[in-house]
Amino acid sequence: MVRRAYNEVHSLLYDPSMVYIWNKVGDDFAMTGRTLAELQQEVDAYISQYKEGYFSPLSMLARMSEEVGELAREVNHQFGEKPKKSSEADNSIELELGDILFITICFANSLGLDLTEAHDKIMHKFRTRDADRWTKINTDTE
Repeated sequence: MVRRAYNEVHSLLYDPSMVYIWNKVGDDFAMTGRTLAELQQEVDAYISQYKEGYFSPLSMLARMSEEVGELAREVNHQFGEKPKKSSEADNSIELELGDILFITICFANSLGLDLTEAHDKIMHKFRTRDADRWTKINTDTE
């Protein structure tokens, strides 16, 4: 249901410069959006309140690897053959992806990178390099 609603709204409202967040409101879902720049500013304001500031690039890469490992573990528990032990904490794929987003933003901020610009460059690469690689939905194949 959420995926169907997402697809319907996505085709009408999608703006590639926004990060869309689904919020559950009663029995319905509402979509709110913030730009990557706003997320980068929010993380920078949070990190800037501490003397230590951002970690070094190598430390952030290690932290990112750790978070990707935690995501892999959650995906394996949910979709793989390895169920969680009853003593293991109840984490979620959503939270692990959130951790990865946070460390990605920290990494970009510490290096002075604009994630919107990075996103635009990558989308251009995929749109040109992979333009005819995949079968598009709702197109005639005759």
